[in-house]
Amino acid sequence: STEKKIKMIVELYFSMAKERPEMIEYFLRVYLSYRDVFKDGCEGMLCVSGFVTEIMIFFDNGVECGELRDQDFFSAFGLFMGYLGGMVFLKGEEILPNELEAYIDDISYNIYNALKR
Repeated sequence: STEKKIKMIVELYFSMAKERPEMIEYFLRVYLSYRDVFKDGCEGMLCVSGFVTEIMIFFDNGVECGELRDQDFFSAFGLFMGYLGGMVFLKGEEILPNELEAYIDDISYNIYNALKR
């Protein structure tokens, strides 16, 4: 189901943030802040296009099966990734009282409810 897939994506993102924090840190702090430095050979979303494409397919499939509301892709993508990125940022700043894993169920539930039909 789409709800289970959302949970899997949240788990994967948080796992990557825990196991390879430098990747998330790089993207959140370096790439987004200094995109103009990386513009040669890495324009727009080219650097993350594979991931974005997979999420786009996931959203399309969710809409087709009637589980997700049909909406602008970037609105849905921003909600999803903004939530995850924000939580990872808060963890990196040592603001969260718990490990990221403690938030997986609630975050997955919230994302699903925000996107569902």
